[in-house]
Amino acid sequence: MLRVLAQLGYDLDALLAGAGLQREDVENPDTVIAPSACAAVFAAAHQQRRVPNLPLQLAVHTPVGATPLLDYLIVSSDSVGQGLERLARYLGLVNPGIGLVVHQDSDPVRVIVERAPGAFESELTVALSLLRFRREADEQLRAEHACFTHQPDDVAEYAEVLGCPIRVRASWSGWALSRARMSLPLRRRDPALGRWLERQASEILARMPATGDVRDEVRSALSSQMTAGDIGIDVVARRLATTPRTLQRRLSRAGTSFAALCDDARKQAAHTYLADPTLSIAEVTYLLGYSEPTAFHRAFRRWHGTTPHAFRARMGSASPRAE
Repeated sequence: MLRVLAQLGYDLDALLAGAGLQREDVENPDTVIAPSACAAVFAAAHQQRRVPNLPLQLAVHTPVGATPLLDYLIVSSDSVGQGLERLARYLGLVNPGIGLVVHQDSDPVRVIVERAPGAFESELTVALSLLRFRREADEQLRAEHACFTHQPDDVAEYAEVLGCPIRVRASWSGWALSRARMSLPLRRRDPALGRWLERQASEILARMPATGDVRDEVRSALSSQMTAGDIGIDVVARRLATTPRTLQRRLSRAGTSFAALCDDARKQAAHTYLADPTLSIAEVTYLLGYSEPTAFHRAFRRWHGTTPHAFRARMGSASPRAE
């Protein structure tokens, strides 16, 4: 993907030098480049504004095989659904800092980008994943829509290239597809190869060092537990193979607390749930783990200065769409 910058007219050597890298680092397929260094290169390129919608152009010009193990795990899958499951599970092989969650409990199914550090990374993840599946499904896959929490440079180009309506300033970034399209076959499906690659990927993922950021570990655990309705520190500590007391101590050293992270996780989840018109306010209250509606209303007013009902009404009337 870094080499694609040169194809798009950027001075790659200058961009690499700014991040402490050299051309040899990019050309050597055995070199491991830290995600933070890659992010610095892309951020510097994005600031130059030479190419509108740079993340989209990167996705368009990045061929299958740029990240071999992850790419071939996807293309060897039997169906779109299996490919998305593998992408969500093994995305950490390429970028441990970004998560992808596939919510199959609704129709359309939502493919949500989590923990992206900025708009650039969100756009790149959405465009790369959606284009990859469209191509591998022989263009039979059409997303219901793609969402961004911000507004890209050129929304119309995104709609044209991704082949679906674009929702901007939404409560989540990602894309949605009908449940029926999850069963679309992929053109290069290979069950035997896919099983072998999955074993390799699992072994590599198990050997990868943890990020060491306890805040990210807790956020991930809270995100997983949110729909189960149990986000107590005892449950989260058990998921992280530690004790509540040790977890609190580690969070304190990181400059935060479990209560603060829990509050932030509920705030983010409230955005997502309220964007779903099929969920009542009472159901949202339950999903967020509040024992009574008044507690949720107090918290929501503290977050946004308004009520959940008013927020949902404003979201429904003010959410722009481009097709």
